[in-house]
Amino acid sequence: MSKIFIGIHGMNNKPPRRVLEKWWKKAIREGFKLHRYPLFFFKFKLVYWADILHPVPLDPKIQNPQHPLFIKYPYSPGSKNNFPRSGKIRQKVLDVLEKQMDKIFLNEDLSINFSSINDLIIRRFFKDLDAYYRMDCFDPRNPQQTAKQAIQQRLIRTLKKYRRHEIFLITHSMGSIVAFDVLSQLAQKVRIDTLATIGSPLGFPVILSKISLEQKKAIGMQKNLRTPDNIVRGWYNFADLRDSVAMDYNLGDDFFSNRYHVKPIDHVVVNNYEYRGVKNPHKSYGYLRCREMAALLFEFYNRDRNPLAIKLRNAFNRAAQTFFIF
Repeated sequence: MSKIFIGIHGMNNKPPRRVLEKWWKKAIREGFKLHRYPLFFFKFKLVYWADILHPVPLDPKIQNPQHPLFIKYPYSPGSKNNFPRSGKIRQKVLDVLEKQMDKIFLNEDLSINFSSINDLIIRRFFKDLDAYYRMDCFDPRNPQQTAKQAIQQRLIRTLKKYRRHEIFLITHSMGSIVAFDVLSQLAQKVRIDTLATIGSPLGFPVILSKISLEQKKAIGMQKNLRTPDNIVRGWYNFADLRDSVAMDYNLGDDFFSNRYHVKPIDHVVVNNYEYRGVKNPHKSYGYLRCREMAALLFEFYNRDRNPLAIKLRNAFNRAAQTFFIF
């Protein structure tokens, strides 16, 4: 069976689809080369939905930082030496903060306290997420369809198109929310071999509450959130402790196992993204090239392959890594 990496990006406007897909592939290839995994040629598809909420994409040609279509954080190769250590003290602080936030904002049935405050925060700081959850925000191309439905359909169509492949689904930021909704309710028959969430806000109380509410509407009352049953081998959650969007980095205690005994396995990683001296530990490119992601993707791609075929392909890919730029 053919194997494919499928990615879905996160919130805010993006460069055009082809550019963003190219940059994701570059980051993945960079991770393989940086951590000495011989893989250059692989099948990858990006689910692009930014144009639903932002009709005019960011423009790589614009150099003026004041221009609204200027790309503040483009793809930029990382440095072998630019891997700061993750802080143990920061991790302990975040653990305490997570428990306190859950106590304050979540009830035992996963309903939310202070809903108006939470909605105000989302509306003010996460406009794309606000548009996703609002029922009065519509797809400009199809006024009969909400923005949420349009975004979900992009992922559904791609998953169904490659349903005969072994799928490794990589979801960044808000993309992990879209993917969880789709896998739980709308594409249950599409098997996902492996799910990777990177820089995910799924652990935030307001997000957990909204997921719980939607699941109750769809399948009735349930107290605990469960891993979607179509994830058959593993769910791996990657978070940099400096990433404010993934501040609740521990999803393993938020989602129960599915029928395949799959639940989130959390990995604290280092996102080494930096551009012109400015670090951004939330950027997808830094997550895509980290050591843990490269190892997981490489293992998936070589699993169940003929040993001789693996040796030949590794030699071919190693040569490609030598002669080609990402």
